[in-house]
Amino acid sequence: MRYIIPVALVAAMGGLLFGYDWVVIGGAKPFYERFFGITGNPGLQGLAMSSALIGCIFGAAVSGWVTDQYGRKISLLLCALLFTVSGVGTGMADHFGPFILWRILGGFGIGIASAASPVYIAEITPPVYRGSFVSLNQLAIVIGILAAQIINYLIAEPVPEGASDIIIRSSWNGQTGWRWMFWAESFPAFLFFILAFFVPESPRWLIKEGKTEKALFILMRTGSNDYASAAFREISETLSQEKQRFSLFSLLNRKARNVVLLGIALAVFQQWCGINVVFNYAEEVFSSAGYGITSMLFNIVITGIINLIFTFVAIRTVDSAGRKKLMLIGSAGLAVTYIMLGAGYFFGLKGLPILITVVVAIAIYAMSLAPVTWVVLSEIFPNKIRGSAMAVATTTLWIASAVLVITFPYLHRLLKASGTFWIYSAICIAGFLLIFFRLPETKGKSLEEIERLMRA
Repeated sequence: MRYIIPVALVAAMGGLLFGYDWVVIGGAKPFYERFFGITGNPGLQGLAMSSALIGCIFGAAVSGWVTDQYGRKISLLLCALLFTVSGVGTGMADHFGPFILWRILGGFGIGIASAASPVYIAEITPPVYRGSFVSLNQLAIVIGILAAQIINYLIAEPVPEGASDIIIRSSWNGQTGWRWMFWAESFPAFLFFILAFFVPESPRWLIKEGKTEKALFILMRTGSNDYASAAFREISETLSQEKQRFSLFSLLNRKARNVVLLGIALAVFQQWCGINVVFNYAEEVFSSAGYGITSMLFNIVITGIINLIFTFVAIRTVDSAGRKKLMLIGSAGLAVTYIMLGAGYFFGLKGLPILITVVVAIAIYAMSLAPVTWVVLSEIFPNKIRGSAMAVATTTLWIASAVLVITFPYLHRLLKASGTFWIYSAICIAGFLLIFFRLPETKGKSLEEIERLMRA
């Protein structure tokens, strides 16, 4: 454990920066929109919010090639570098075009990190601890989200109620404050870049590349000699079943197709369950409940704290309660909560009732679908195609996330907040049925045992 914990924590820094970069834009939104003059333009607002997600799609798409070709460690170094550069560049942007390009570059780092970090942690840890350790990546994401929310709140100066766009644009918030929200990311990103040099390569990737001595040495560091020998044999056997190098057809053949499609469906569901609009469109969600900008930023911090607390619940229960049970609880709980939230908006409730319902939804998501989906995705794919299959799943996840973010302003305008959350409730019901009928339980099994289970 003295060896595994620091290695996993360094890898999880990819999740930390993933969470920060993904959410920081929500707190900066009221200010950069005034600075660039895009308020009231849902197309440009959606483009600004989804630009990082566009980068995520491309980053996730190439992550499989990078992780399979050059290893998991190189992937971690690359995303750390991207986070560092994009954080600096976004804060320096004086025009909307460069702002979008720097956000896309940061999203490219998110896309790689979202695939590489959980896969690396899953491959470096023994089965009995794997659920909890992969959940550390989600914990790091949540800490990154909370850090962005707190930093945004601390950086922003109080905004008078009813302040005009001109006043907000000419204020310190509108000229400089939003820049520091993005610049703050570059400091932990550079630290991650330095620390990533000191983590080992994944033993499963080393065995796949024929570097057996290094792989066996790392396996002995992560467990007993008996564990290392047994794991080495099991990994070698599963890899020897398919000698060919990866090709697209490896994901489409009969043995892999069903599990890849299941991974894609779970990835899409994690985004379309709808909770992420609270983080990305907090201004709209809370202004519909009667909150101003300063109150909105404080409410975002509250949601981040709840997100963090209930992620610990997932870490504590994922290896005992199991993956499937938690995901069923999450999908059913969100479906019911969204019905209540939509009703609250429909009947014109304001203030605390809406905030409490949003907090309950975030708590349910944090202890279930948010971390457990990443655990399942890191487990269910075969050794030979894990990097590439994970890339396909995460690419689809970020496409789904981009669709969610782009469509929310239009849904909000067309159906109001009530109708929008009722749509998300229906999606959660569909997700519940998918998980109930198609997802097997994977807790306590080695990656090789899961591979045989998914092929059965």
